[in-house]
Amino acid sequence: MDIRQLRYFLAVAAERNFSRAAERLHMAQPPLSRQIQQLEQEVGATLFDREARPMALTDAGRLLYEHAMQVTRRMDELKEAMRGFVNANRPRFVVGFVPSVLYARLPDIIRRFRKAAPDVELSLVEMMSIEQIVALKEGRIDVGFGRLRFEDPAIEREVLREEKLVAALPIGHRLLKGERPIDLADLSDEAVIVYPREPRPSYADQVLSLLHDHGVTPTAVHEVRELQTALGLVAAEDGICIVPSSVHLMGRRDLVFREFTEKAVSPIIISHRKNDLSPHLATMIGSIADVYDQWGWSLPGGLRRRMTEG
Repeated sequence: MDIRQLRYFLAVAAERNFSRAAERLHMAQPPLSRQIQQLEQEVGATLFDREARPMALTDAGRLLYEHAMQVTRRMDELKEAMRGFVNANRPRFVVGFVPSVLYARLPDIIRRFRKAAPDVELSLVEMMSIEQIVALKEGRIDVGFGRLRFEDPAIEREVLREEKLVAALPIGHRLLKGERPIDLADLSDEAVIVYPREPRPSYADQVLSLLHDHGVTPTAVHEVRELQTALGLVAAEDGICIVPSSVHLMGRRDLVFREFTEKAVSPIIISHRKNDLSPHLATMIGSIADVYDQWGWSLPGGLRRRMTEG
C-alpha cells in the first residue's frame, strides 16, 4: 500500500464511479481499477459495493477512508512544510497545540510572538498532548501547548492555568431549567460525548476520570475524533459534552453552556525540551508574560524564574 493507491482510492470514493474518478486523475479506467483491486487484495477486504447505484463504500472501505484522509492530509502538510522551510531561509520555530487551546487565548500569544520576532518563521501544528511529547524529543516541534499531565526526564512542563470545565447542552435540555449550575451527578442519566477518540491518553480520559471520581456513570459514552464533531452531536441531541469554558467563544447558537457546582478544571500546559536555552523559546515565554500581564493573570513561578535567570 502506498500514498498513490490511497489517493486513487479517495478519488473513487469521492466520485463513486470509476470512470469519473479516472477522468479526475487524468488516467485510463483499467489501470485505476487494477490499482483498487490490488489494494483490496492487500487489505484483504472489498472496499466498494459495486452493485450499489451509485457505488458505495463497504464497512471496510469506510474504515480505510477515514484513515486514508488523515494520511494524505499529513503528507500534504509535510510537503508544504518542507517547501516553506526550503524557501524561507530564516530561523524556524514550531508550536504544537491541542485544538481547544485556540479558544483559550493562544492566538493572542502567537500574535505577540510574531510581533516580537518578525524574522522567525513560526509554524503551528495541531497535535494531541501525548503526540507533543514525542515530537519535542525528536525535535519536530519546539514548544507544545496541551492539557495532559505527564512526566518525562527530557521534558519540562508548566501549568499555565487551570481552565474551568462546563457542560455543553442542546437547547431545551431538561438540565437547563433555571439558571443555576448543574451537578455532575445529573449526568448519570445522560449519554456523554468525549473527544478525541485517539491517540490516548487524552482530554477524553480527563473527562472520564472526572466523572468516575464523582461516581457518575453515563448511560453511554460516545467517542469522536474532534471537538467540532462532539458539539455537532450535542446540538443533534445525541448526548452532552464536557468542554473547556473558552469553547463558548465559538458563539454557537444551537448550544447552551452551563457551569458545574463541583470544581471541574482542565490544565493548559506549556512543554519544551529540558535545558532548552533557545532565544526563540525565551521570546515565546516573554510573549506569554506580556499577555498575562495585560489580562491581569499571574505568571506561573517556573516561567517567572526562567525569565529572571535569563
